Amino acid sequence: MVDLRVNLNGLELKNPVMTASGTCGFGEELVDFMDVSALGALVVKGTTREKREGNPYPRIAETPSGMLNTIGLQNKGIDYFVNELYPRISHLNEHIIVNVSGSVVEDYVYVCERLADLPRCTAVEVNISCPNIKEGGLAFGTSCPAAAQVTKEVRKVWKRHMMVKLSPNVTSIADVAMAVEAEGADSVSLVNTFLAMAIDAETRKPVLSTITGGLSGPAIKPIALRMVWQVHQAVKIPVVGMGGIMNARDAVEFMLAGASAVQVGTATFIDPASCIKIISGLEEYCERHGFSSVSALTGALEY
Repeated sequence: MVDLRVNLNGLELKNPVMTASGTCGFGEELVDFMDVSALGALVVKGTTREKREGNPYPRIAETPSGMLNTIGLQNKGIDYFVNELYPRISHLNEHIIVNVSGSVVEDYVYVCERLADLPRCTAVEVNISCPNIKEGGLAFGTSCPAAAQVTKEVRKVWKRHMMVKLSPNVTSIADVAMAVEAEGADSVSLVNTFLAMAIDAETRKPVLSTITGGLSGPAIKPIALRMVWQVHQAVKIPVVGMGGIMNARDAVEFMLAGASAVQVGTATFIDPASCIKIISGLEEYCERHGFSSVSALTGALEY
């Protein structure tokens, strides 16, 4: 028997596989395809202080070995989540991780304060890849001081596990990881999507309404692996890896690079039950290679 449990700095998960925010809504969309309670954790769609309509259509485009999206954090706001969504989804998994987004630091703080009374919300994922209006449109995640500031302020009001989601669109992602670690982050998750674009040669127009969007899927996996490895070398807190994980072998590679757990996103659009298959595949890999615990894979890269 392989012990699939992992400990993310005090957050005990039954296995290391989670959904990636924004790819499965709020979990209800998956119940016809899989047992959501079997996941290590359910990471739900980005939630903001106010209702957001998102960007105009078209806002998703398929690309070779990946996909582009420019959803624009469409959601009904924290009030709707607390009053309507949470009562409907709280039974789906013992760990509901809410991805928290905002335009200014105060937005993050407010949303986390509202989530504090929800017992199944055992962690937040602070998404610092959002525009920071007070800083002229600069993303929190591309500036070490800005990333540190939002982490510090959320830490003051959020006493449970705080995961910080890092942007890959930076010169040194390890520097940003160290900045949020210093201000109290319990873990970091990476990578978010890469800034990219698609063009329709026949119409000579951008495919996406916003011209550029975020690239995810297998195309970004080699870069995501490199960044996970670099961050694992730089920080002491757990790393949650993502970026093109389509099967159990991909998940193993991220764990060998230093991830303590993984998030699965784009694969869900192809196979909504992909997370469950990855959990089974991790167990089979450990049995075949003589690992009694899946956590032993973390950082076990040999070189």
